[in-house]
Amino acid sequence: MEVLRLEVKSELQLLAYATATIPDPMNKARYRTCILIDISWVHFHCATTAPVINEYADAQLHNLVRRLRQRTNFYKRKLVEGELSSPEASPKTAKPTVVSSTQESSAKLKEEPYQKVPLTEYLKRIRLPQSIDSYTDRFYLLWLLLVTIAYNWNCWLIPLRVVFPYQTPDNVHYWLFTDIVCDIIYLFDLLLIQPRLQFMRGGDIIVESNELKRHYRSSRKFQLDVASIMPFDVFYLFFGFKPIFRINRMLKYTSFFEFNHHLESTMNKAYIYRVIRTTGYLLFILHINACMYYWASNYEGIGTTRWVYDGEGNKYLRCYYWAVRTLITIGGLPEPQTTFEIVFQLLNFFSGVFVFSGLIGQMQDVIGAATANQNNFRICMDHTIAYMNTYSIPKIVQNRVRTWYEYTWDSQRMLDESDLLETLPTTMQLALTIDVNFSIISKVDLFKGCDTQMIYDMLLRLKSIVYLPGDFVCKKGEIGKEMYIIKQGEVQVLGGADGAQVLVTLKAGAVFGEISLLAARGGNRRTANVVAHGFANLLTLDKKTLQEILVHYPDSEKLLMKKARVLLKKKAPGPGVTPPNKGLAFLFPPKQETPKMFKALLGGSGKAGLARLLTLKREQTIQKKSENSDGEEDKGKEDEDKGREPAEKPQDTSKCQTNSIAAEETPQSVRRAVLPRGTSHQSLIISMAPSVEAGEEVLTIEVKEKAKQ
Repeated sequence: MEVLRLEVKSELQLLAYATATIPDPMNKARYRTCILIDISWVHFHCATTAPVINEYADAQLHNLVRRLRQRTNFYKRKLVEGELSSPEASPKTAKPTVVSSTQESSAKLKEEPYQKVPLTEYLKRIRLPQSIDSYTDRFYLLWLLLVTIAYNWNCWLIPLRVVFPYQTPDNVHYWLFTDIVCDIIYLFDLLLIQPRLQFMRGGDIIVESNELKRHYRSSRKFQLDVASIMPFDVFYLFFGFKPIFRINRMLKYTSFFEFNHHLESTMNKAYIYRVIRTTGYLLFILHINACMYYWASNYEGIGTTRWVYDGEGNKYLRCYYWAVRTLITIGGLPEPQTTFEIVFQLLNFFSGVFVFSGLIGQMQDVIGAATANQNNFRICMDHTIAYMNTYSIPKIVQNRVRTWYEYTWDSQRMLDESDLLETLPTTMQLALTIDVNFSIISKVDLFKGCDTQMIYDMLLRLKSIVYLPGDFVCKKGEIGKEMYIIKQGEVQVLGGADGAQVLVTLKAGAVFGEISLLAARGGNRRTANVVAHGFANLLTLDKKTLQEILVHYPDSEKLLMKKARVLLKKKAPGPGVTPPNKGLAFLFPPKQETPKMFKALLGGSGKAGLARLLTLKREQTIQKKSENSDGEEDKGKEDEDKGREPAEKPQDTSKCQTNSIAAEETPQSVRRAVLPRGTSHQSLIISMAPSVEAGEEVLTIEVKEKAKQ
């Protein structure tokens, strides 16, 4: 195999070399513009004797060969396809026309004919899930509604068909059809729906199909469902179409009560459905009593006595009217004549008293539970009004208290939200507060960037307060202990000379009072009066609660403190205009402040330089003064020992002034180094002096002891 060694500096050089050296069976002139080069004929090898000088260049060369091969193959395919196509030039493309959506949809319908979905695919789409959550699945609630309708059909119409002659041979096929539909619903519920219901075991939700089926088969509900679907209808073949054989369909009452429970949990005003359901119970009992009265009349003989049904008018309505007057004990009915009639009437009266009183009591409980919160509100308001009347509170204050009660009840339907939330676990409380207040807190600039969990903890501690129009939320000068967040309404910040000028109006989502809440030292005084413009609902957070929360979130605490300092700087009073100098101050103006650059130079911590020299000079001055004072004390004591009074020397005022100035200029560390003088015979002199070596100092301690005489 021939080895080609090429020194390629560019892609064009490689193309030219390949075109000139590699034989091509096709006409080069024809395909010169296409640069048809079969690079696959060219093999680039590195000679075994010549090592690779530059790995990067070698890699680039291989990459170049790979790209040339790809482009060659592309142009080959393009040329082959061009030979198969027509030699005529292709027509110019026309501008696309705008097609309406209706035309496009109709065209798609014409192009795509209707395809019938196979039955297996359709069943896969509508197949039931492996497990059903009975508490949250709306499909299960709709299914229970269908089962409840079938159950009520059987409960109301089976006794009617048994007693009254409404089922005849002419319409029996209609009754039979409805019975079959109800049985199919019962059967589907038994075989497909109930075995898929999830249940709890030891706190875990069981979703396995085998476990679900086993649990349902071992329950009492399964026994009642099986008993309600038992095919006693086969006795139709022997005794005819007697509806009495379908009486077992009334045993499926568990699904009816389950539907009531789930429906009440999803309704906003469940007490309305409870009232309707209790009324339905009363109507059903009257329906059963009407059926029993017609059966008793038929047993005694219709129209035989004054007490029984006389056979005139609508059978069901006349019997139902009699049942209503009997159970409600209205009276005015014919007296029973026979023993059977007397016993039947006595039993009817007794059952009517108990049943009717029980239903009335249940109705009272339902209505009382629906209005329990309003009754508590009225009781609390009455107690407050009685308290104000007892202590002769002014009428203006009483009217404001009544207004507060009425507005709070109309807006919240409760006086204190915390009473409702205390009964819930912490997770549920957090979920409710997030939905109610998180959108408001997230808009507050003060809490942007803080830890989300800290915001959640703060939401649980917020308290809602309602202010009436004109109420002072806070007053200027009082100590601030709370921060306010406007949940609903508006407040006005008052200021000016008379304190009645409206400086700004804060709306929902605004926060105020945060400076006094976050100020560690000072700054906790209210700087303005804040008044409620209308009815305002504010969320409050006190200082103690916020500190308890920030203990667990140090990063958020630093961020809040930083924002508080920025707010303090913004609201701090700016430098006022200095008054004009008068008198001697005009001739001798105050000394200008030392520049900051020079202060930094003087107060630097370097061991050499101007600051160090000044410090050493001060130390030497103090040392000389201490030596002079020691000499004077020694001389004074010698005079006392000899019995002579020491000569009084006039005090040099200039020297005293210099001493006082030097003492003032002496730094605190040097002042502490001077030991207090006492009556001892020893004295210490401590001094610091720079050493010969750079960066070192020499500590000198001199002990002077007075000579004993």
